[in-house]
Amino acid sequence: MEDLFLVKKGLVKRNHLYTIRKGEAVHDNVKGCVVNARIEMIKVREGEEGGCIFFEENGCACAIYENRPVQCSALQCWDTRDFLEVYEGPKLDRHSAVDNEILMGLIEGHEKRCAYETLEGQIRKIPAEGDKAIEEVLRMLQFDFELRPMVVEKLGLLPEEVDFFFGRPLVDTIGMFGLKVVREPDGSFLLTKA
Repeated sequence: MEDLFLVKKGLVKRNHLYTIRKGEAVHDNVKGCVVNARIEMIKVREGEEGGCIFFEENGCACAIYENRPVQCSALQCWDTRDFLEVYEGPKLDRHSAVDNEILMGLIEGHEKRCAYETLEGQIRKIPAEGDKAIEEVLRMLQFDFELRPMVVEKLGLLPEEVDFFFGRPLVDTIGMFGLKVVREPDGSFLLTKA
């Protein structure tokens, strides 16, 4: 939450961020294991090779050092107490960072329709309900997939900002349930085991 002013003032841009939604499988670096996110949180994207997106190799420096997020200023390899305090502290979420009511309404609608809890519930129903549950999972995947380019076009968002507003695409995160999505030539999805 201490980084809210960085986002509001555009010092850290939304295309530098993405949202981890409640229930999404994430690697917990402190605990050293994969856990489902207890709460929503906004994170800084990693660079192409997993490093910090703000690290400038040619200058060997941080491009936003004076306005770096609190997780960066708290991290001291020789003493992790400050970092652990930040780790346990309140997390920045979309309700705090998004001022646009229309966009917030779309985020809330997406969350109701595509919540990980709902998705997991439908996946658990597959053995008992078969095609009916699979069709509902596919509807969720299709809705999430089609919403993203629509908001870019209609609201003038940058494509790189969409993961900030709606979290990572379900077609990318469905692997946490042992499933994989194959895109058919006609545009439909096929759900298979990973």
